[in-house]
Amino acid sequence: MTPNPNRAGRREWTALVVLMLPLLLVSMDVSVLYFAVPEISADLAPTGTQQLWIFDIYGFVLAGLLMTMGALGDRIGRRRLLLCGAAAFGAASLLAAYAQSAETLIVARAVLGIGGATLMPSTMALVRTMFTDPGQRAKAIGLWSGVMTGGIALGSVMSGLLVEHFWWGSVFLVNLPAMALLLALGPLLLPESRNPSPGRFDWPSVPLSLAAVLPVVYGLKELPSEGWNVRYVVSITLGLLFAALFVHRQRTARSPMIPPVLFRGHGFSPALALNTLSAFGMMGSAIFTTQYLQSVLGRSALEAALWSLLPSVLIGVAAPVAATLVQRGAERAHVVTAGFVISACGYGLLALAGTDSLWLVLAACGVMAAGIVVVMSLLTDLALGSAPVDRAGSASSLLETGTEFGGALGMAALGSIGAAVYRHAMPDSAPEPARETLGGALAVAAELPGRAGDALVTAAREAFTDGMRGAAVAGALLLLVAAGIAVAGLRHIRVRPDTENAGRAEDLSPSGV
Repeated sequence: MTPNPNRAGRREWTALVVLMLPLLLVSMDVSVLYFAVPEISADLAPTGTQQLWIFDIYGFVLAGLLMTMGALGDRIGRRRLLLCGAAAFGAASLLAAYAQSAETLIVARAVLGIGGATLMPSTMALVRTMFTDPGQRAKAIGLWSGVMTGGIALGSVMSGLLVEHFWWGSVFLVNLPAMALLLALGPLLLPESRNPSPGRFDWPSVPLSLAAVLPVVYGLKELPSEGWNVRYVVSITLGLLFAALFVHRQRTARSPMIPPVLFRGHGFSPALALNTLSAFGMMGSAIFTTQYLQSVLGRSALEAALWSLLPSVLIGVAAPVAATLVQRGAERAHVVTAGFVISACGYGLLALAGTDSLWLVLAACGVMAAGIVVVMSLLTDLALGSAPVDRAGSASSLLETGTEFGGALGMAALGSIGAAVYRHAMPDSAPEPARETLGGALAVAAELPGRAGDALVTAAREAFTDGMRGAAVAGALLLLVAAGIAVAGLRHIRVRPDTENAGRAEDLSPSGV
């Protein structure tokens, strides 16, 4: 039998392992400061504003530059951009580890965000170019999705363990060996790929993309904690206006940053939209479950982080199983729909939780995350398979940006529902800070004598759990709607093997549209 030239061999799979290292670290850096804050505060004495920037600037820079870096990788080469990003990420990690001031740490975190913005779309784009066989690509992207999702949970746990035994800078030094390995093996194992005729880089689109992404992500992330503040509503509105200008620029520019040809693939647009909805579902629950473990069940931060690793067991199994099902002939639309339904069931379990339901909440998180990873891995594979190979960086960056938007929107929407239910459930006699948030209630209760404090804590924990249940019902309904969209929108789409120029998704509906 003649070997299939499209199938990847040992070299490509080894290269995938190397690519997983920076991906794991980039995702871990989202949560790696979780336990380091007390030591950083004691050592660097940041102001309240500086502490917020230490936390947030990494995610903001990462989200804002994803589209720019994806388009840049298509032009200068994805491997070259990946290695440049790895060098920047390693240097910034070293700077952060030995920062002597809050300002230095903020700058280092910003550079880490720039490096992360180069690494994420580059790794996904290289997976697209190395694995041209649809079955192998689905498995590779399943692994990519599982590592990306698991890294966020692992980051907080590793942070706690390192800070417990070393100083706070050690949470950044763990990045150095992986980046050094990538810089050493990347040129040997990773193929270079770029758009052979990219045209001139569209520099005006860079500030437009930043102005579109950053205000929206900022506003959506702040809404759950402070409510519908006019400042955040204005921020989101401005971001949406710049997003409209950015879209107009892409449609009219001679050489746009995000080429409209991406959306001509029959699978790309529905995959992008549904992937954003799946991120909504994944991050919408996180704002409740982490608080539930700590503030309702009374677990320490490290205990809560360790417990939160248990659902990752299902995450590691879900994506490979989904890829295998599709490879063996299962309809992609049906498997994606099943993933949404499974996640909705996870939200359904969460809606049954009481104030002492540790195992039920963990099971709900595991079921929910497993379904979402099934959805995201298959939709990522569909979107990349629908996009031309020479636009893989831009396609990857759009998917990642959609994930950022979806996650922020999920936290804002479900967080607002939970907060509204919480405020309604709290007794009118409770002090104003206690009626706003569970954290405020616990702080007030600590200053009250005996039974009065205990009664306030009990009422606040029950009200928070009510809010979590209300948000869970809303999340389940949204995911069921997404399941209906998936079964209707994906049922005629197939990804066929790559040709010499590009992979394409075919629309096999009778009308051909």
